[in-house]
Amino acid sequence: MGSSSGGDPEQKHGEQHAAGMMMGNGSDSYNDDAPSEEWQSSSPSSTRQMLSRRRRFTPVAFVRKIDWGSLWDKAKEWIRSPMNMALLVWIVAVGVSGAILFMVMTGMLSRVLPTKSQRDTWFEVNNQILNALFTLMCLYQHPRRFYHLALLCRWRAGDMLQLRQVYCKDGTCKPGERKHITVVVLLLHLNCFAQYALCGLNLGYRRPERPVIGVALTISVAICAPAVAGLYNNLSPLGNDYEAQAEDDDEESSSCNDNNNMNNNPQQLQRKRRKSEDDEQQSREESSWAGGLLDVWDDMSLAYVSVFCSCCLFGWNMSRLGFGNMYVHIATFLLLCLAPFFIFDLAAINIDNEDVRGALGLAGIFLCVLGLLYGGFWRIQMRRRFRLPASHACCGKPDLTDCLHWLCCYPCALAQEVRTADTLLPPAARPVASINDHRVVTVPPSLSVIRTT
Repeated sequence: MGSSSGGDPEQKHGEQHAAGMMMGNGSDSYNDDAPSEEWQSSSPSSTRQMLSRRRRFTPVAFVRKIDWGSLWDKAKEWIRSPMNMALLVWIVAVGVSGAILFMVMTGMLSRVLPTKSQRDTWFEVNNQILNALFTLMCLYQHPRRFYHLALLCRWRAGDMLQLRQVYCKDGTCKPGERKHITVVVLLLHLNCFAQYALCGLNLGYRRPERPVIGVALTISVAICAPAVAGLYNNLSPLGNDYEAQAEDDDEESSSCNDNNNMNNNPQQLQRKRRKSEDDEQQSREESSWAGGLLDVWDDMSLAYVSVFCSCCLFGWNMSRLGFGNMYVHIATFLLLCLAPFFIFDLAAINIDNEDVRGALGLAGIFLCVLGLLYGGFWRIQMRRRFRLPASHACCGKPDLTDCLHWLCCYPCALAQEVRTADTLLPPAARPVASINDHRVVTVPPSLSVIRTT
């Protein structure tokens, strides 16, 4: 009896283990023991691999891999460009207005704006500001897009090279590139026209009378068109890498092969080397601005043209210096200096608050003045390409000084650039007009007048 009541120790352990399994405790103890045995039986190399995998996917390790110093240097280099500064200001303005509009629509500002009239006013103000900002961006981009469409229709050797630099990966020839670039350009044009239609709806109708379907349709097209253009540009042959292949039945691939053969020709390579050496020798020579900034009255005809027809003179001068198409520069310069005033004034018509109307009018005038920075940007490019002496008058920054020249006295800066271009270009590239005192004056071809005594 005593021995049977005491029982076998192994039998008791088995009964306790079975009871633990039924209560859910034995499984935990058993599972806890099993990994420990596997962990002990595993080799040190496998444990190191498991630890390295865990460390590999931690966000702290990813952040540490970022070279913040080089990233900060690239950001400072990027922000030095006046065009990038303007783009940053545009992004900040869009972000602030979009955030306010979102908070008004979702009721997050109900405590700050308790009445419905206040919320409606803030909604319309930020809606008109966003409309004006996106319309200005389309007006700035549209002349260049029209120029690309003209290059596609003409499709010459030089046109191909320009379009490849913009739309093709690495600027190389792609199969069927003309039709693919045409699709991208047409989608970008559709983006601009949809934004213009949306701008017309916002300016032509008050908020209660504005057609909801028209606004939704134009917004959808304006957003989807550039997004589809970007995806198509990356997924189509324009965004892929291809090896040069000779195809007799494809004219575009044959033109690519011709270009490659020209590049592989020893005579062509020798000519390119000589040309590069000549360019380096010319760049080493000291160049200087033709006269001072205020020497505009030394040439009266040039002074009058720079004051009363500055956009045409600017475009012509940039074209002959090799900085792009003349008509694109003229259209862009006019739009940047005139469009903000009209767009913001039209946007103020649908706003009942007089203070907001005045603020929008002043904002339009301010943006028109900042449009002169377009000329300052190309003055910087001209100074860098031709190695002209830099001025450190404004905070020791040459780029800032060039922009300040255009903001303070754009006719003087433009006249100085034209006089300097006359000294830099060969005589054959200078259209001239003779006047009574037998002095030679350089003027644009469309404005040249020859006086006869």
